[in-house]
Amino acid sequence: MARVRLSVAERREELLRAAVEQIEARGVAAVRIADVASALGVSNALVLYHFATKEKLVAAAFTHAAEGDLARLRRILGRRTTALRRLRAAVRWYAPTGQAKGWRLWIEGWAGALREPALQDVTRDLDRQWKAALAEVIAQGVAAGEFACSDPGGTALRLTALLDGLAVQLTSYRGAVSRARAQEWVDEALARELGLEREALTASAR
Repeated sequence: MARVRLSVAERREELLRAAVEQIEARGVAAVRIADVASALGVSNALVLYHFATKEKLVAAAFTHAAEGDLARLRRILGRRTTALRRLRAAVRWYAPTGQAKGWRLWIEGWAGALREPALQDVTRDLDRQWKAALAEVIAQGVAAGEFACSDPGGTALRLTALLDGLAVQLTSYRGAVSRARAQEWVDEALARELGLEREALTASAR
């Protein structure tokens, strides 16, 4: 059966989805152009036509994987409700116990970024966007008098560092910490950073 002819944009998206799947299955270091091509039944030359090198394909795949989650994060933070509710919803969604990006993919990305400058640039930029989005809503909450925080940027960094670290534990070391305990720690850290009692977070979700 003949393959449907795709537009350039459609073909590129198809290749990126396949690349993400292959990276998750094989890892950044092991994945090859041939793996992506084989998964779609296309030639290596077609993949190289769109991305030129494996490094560019991998970097583009990570950007593609993050775009949907960044859009979801901004929708959560843009809701018409209190800053505290928006922030708690975003942190719970981003946490490894929530429904955000595939953490195995991002652990692979962090490891690959140690050796691949292009991937390092991509992951650094995505990390900056996550922190900036959280810092902005924290600053909004401070301005509205909902909670106290003298350093929204620092708080965003500490929260994401905790979430990223828990993601490594939950993903790489099965049984190292329960999902329930991890969520408790996340709530406790958020409350502490905002100068609130943990019960205030629960009340904010009602």
